[in-house]
Amino acid sequence: MSSAPYILVLYYSAGGATATMAAQVARGVATVSGLEARLRTVPRVSTETEQVADEVPAEGPLYCSQADLRGCAGLVLGSPTRFGNMAAPLKYFLDQTGDSWLSGALVDKPAGVFTSTSSLHGGQESTLLSMMLPLLHHGMVIVGLDYGEPGLMRTEGGGTPYGASHVGGVDNQRALDEDEAGLCRSLGARVARLASALAGGGGVS
Repeated sequence: MSSAPYILVLYYSAGGATATMAAQVARGVATVSGLEARLRTVPRVSTETEQVADEVPAEGPLYCSQADLRGCAGLVLGSPTRFGNMAAPLKYFLDQTGDSWLSGALVDKPAGVFTSTSSLHGGQESTLLSMMLPLLHHGMVIVGLDYGEPGLMRTEGGGTPYGASHVGGVDNQRALDEDEAGLCRSLGARVARLASALAGGGGVS
């Protein structure tokens, strides 16, 4: 595994839309020199008390470890909406981060959030805000999208100043449009630039 500084793009995706967004966020991170994106996901939550998920998923990114989280230079967190809140698997992972909180491992590191919903008014902004709360408790520096991003004004789907978002449609078959994908990339790039600047790399322009 590369030892280069990385932005952790951590997400849970049930239908694939959030995973597609994560890939676009990672593309944005890759535009910033000196940083790379590390894509990670989390397993589904089971009602069984014993472990039911394999240690390594059958396809896609690896499951996130606590070491992945502690070692990141910045974090971009993504989840589909569940009644205006983040999905349980992502919340479960964050609930296990007490050691990182106690050690201050994430203090002063930048973090952004993204989400996907089926409907246009499906709780995107409250979901984004719900993901920010544990990051604030960790002392992270929250990064949104500023209105210098033309896509925020043009969008007919997702896109908020709180973070990138996507409207998948009732059947969740609507692909990311150009503005939604561009805002995902912009979020990844902005977190990476700030991570570089906070580390003394002078990457903010």
